[in-house]
Amino acid sequence: MTEKLARKEVMRRALKIEPTVYIGKCGLKSSVCDEIKGQLKKNRLIKMRVLSRARDKDDGIIDNVAKMTQSVIVDVRGNVAIITDKRTWKSLCQKKFEGV
Repeated sequence: MTEKLARKEVMRRALKIEPTVYIGKCGLKSSVCDEIKGQLKKNRLIKMRVLSRARDKDDGIIDNVAKMTQSVIVDVRGNVAIITDKRTWKSLCQKKFEGV
């Protein structure tokens, strides 16, 4: 499967979930990164929302999250980002779906 098809599959799965991590005006802290790591380990796919008052918003806070948690950014729309762990992303990119 190509990355495009893997992205479609992850987006289909992400439609059913609500944002579970909110990054607020204090910005990105180590406790938030630890929470994201824990949720990725448990759920393998999370949605996070960066509030408009976030301090580090202009500095690419979502990119920093991906680097600190060693995850993959699947999609960013507005202030909502969908991220998954690298293991899940790699397995989806290699998987072959029927009818595709």
